Amino acid sequence: MSAIRSNLTRKSRLRLTLLIPARGNFCFYTLLTMQHTHAQTGSYGQALMERCQSDGAGVWCLAQGHLDKLELVSMVYCFMHFIVLSFCLFVFCQVFNDPIHGSIELHPLLIKIIDTPQFQRLRFIKQLGGVYFVYPGASHNRFEHSIGVGYLAGKLAEALRSRQPELNHDRDVLCVQIAGLCHDLGHGPFSHLYDGLFLPNLCVSQHEKGSCDMLDHLLKENNLEPVMRQYGLEPEDDIPFIKEMIAGPLQESEGQKWPYEGRPEEKSFLYEIVSNKKNGVDVDKFDYLARDSYYLGIKNNFDFHRFLQFARVCKVEDKDCKERKRETICTRDKEEDNMYDLFYIRHRLHKRAYQHRVNKVIEHMIAEAFLKADGHIEIEGSLGSAESEGKRISTAFKDMEAYTKLTDNVFEEILKSSRPELQEAREILQNIVSRKIYKFVGERKPKVPIEDWKVSLCSCVSLHLLYMISCTVINMDYGMKDENPVEHMHFYSKKEPDVAKPICCHSLQASRIRTEIFSEQLIRVFCKKIDDDSVEAARQHFEQWYTDPENRSGRLGQVCSLSPESEPNMEKQHSVSMLLISGTNSRKLQVC
Repeated sequence: MSAIRSNLTRKSRLRLTLLIPARGNFCFYTLLTMQHTHAQTGSYGQALMERCQSDGAGVWCLAQGHLDKLELVSMVYCFMHFIVLSFCLFVFCQVFNDPIHGSIELHPLLIKIIDTPQFQRLRFIKQLGGVYFVYPGASHNRFEHSIGVGYLAGKLAEALRSRQPELNHDRDVLCVQIAGLCHDLGHGPFSHLYDGLFLPNLCVSQHEKGSCDMLDHLLKENNLEPVMRQYGLEPEDDIPFIKEMIAGPLQESEGQKWPYEGRPEEKSFLYEIVSNKKNGVDVDKFDYLARDSYYLGIKNNFDFHRFLQFARVCKVEDKDCKERKRETICTRDKEEDNMYDLFYIRHRLHKRAYQHRVNKVIEHMIAEAFLKADGHIEIEGSLGSAESEGKRISTAFKDMEAYTKLTDNVFEEILKSSRPELQEAREILQNIVSRKIYKFVGERKPKVPIEDWKVSLCSCVSLHLLYMISCTVINMDYGMKDENPVEHMHFYSKKEPDVAKPICCHSLQASRIRTEIFSEQLIRVFCKKIDDDSVEAARQHFEQWYTDPENRSGRLGQVCSLSPESEPNMEKQHSVSMLLISGTNSRKLQVC
């Protein structure tokens, strides 16, 4: 730099943006202000200076022809050498054309992560699972959603820094982007069907930090830690930080101690960007609500751009310790209605799509097919491991090499197989594609607490009923069960931008027509026999069972005698179980 400055012959100042080609695109990373070193540029240089001054940001992109006229080619190489030595690297961004966010640029480290088999696997996992069998447009995958979350995570971090420059720096922003990009790496076939319905039916619990395990595998297999260092990250500190943003604290903390290790308490707001445990307002939700609405054809009134525009970090009281204040992402008081729209559209999508009765019954059938095929499909795992002979569908998540190969394609593998041991599973999937699905019997709101209802149901269920009837319990809420999530947010005013308060302190602005009920439960019953007589009889008995709480025992069991078919072989049907689905979680009922 000193060598460049020693050649100064004029005091005219130019702000240059150095352009580096990357995969056919040009991009900007840093603006360098320098003094012109050549007196021979004359009127051309003066015209460029005037153009720089006329631009609002003072930025002018110089092509190679401009550099030749200014005789600055050698200086460009000097600057490049200086920047590399100073760890201020040029970023070769790649541009993606996204239907939701338009043209987006991603950091080259994110491109390195995307161009791995572990991330490309997300191309073959449907974002909405079985919803695609109901909504023909819902064909999007976890791949594009993850890219969108990574992009929005960077946008929110940059928006906060633009208004409060002291909050974070480039290293934090890059880590937040990686966390957003990798937050869904741990999903299995058909997304939540795998961990919310299939595995619990086998009494198997997937590791809750599956995305973190896959991230470790991705970084190791593709040797990306040196690349992280190249871009200014410190893997020893930043990888745990990225995992914490995805899955929460990696270790349990004692008492009121700060539970995170990746960043200190004064940067607590960083943990609210990708996965907000406090109130659910995060960029993951911003992207999937916008993306799912777009592909489902359902109008979305929530405008996340306004949240990005008004987001600020303020110190607010910690709900666990009022004497302590933590940095929290807040928004303007006038954005209260916009935040209600966020949680309303979430509830609306659950009701119209995620918990759609046809979707749930199809997912139930897919889970049954996977159960029957589980012992007959082997997925090759890590070579040299203790269990490298092959993994089942239900155990693949324990070996990331095998899990990388487990996608929605297992559906096609079963469907197109001619192996006799997969016949039962294949018939279930053939019924799905032929639209011979279980018939809807009825849907009611429970009159008693759900735990009491499950006990009542267990007491009257027979093995015949397990074969005939599929019962589910659906929970739909605003994201925090019975609570209003907006009341867990903090809002600042125009007069006091650094003072944020909860919504109860702005009660004068609250609308009287807003709902005060934020959750609902539904009991749904389906009949596995699809002939009209069986379905109608099952519907009548369900109504009698539901309306007569004192005489429920045995009522639904009468349905099993309606079919002219012979009784099912109990030895073959012992593995069939009744599932109670609560949101994305399900539990197996033990029948005595």
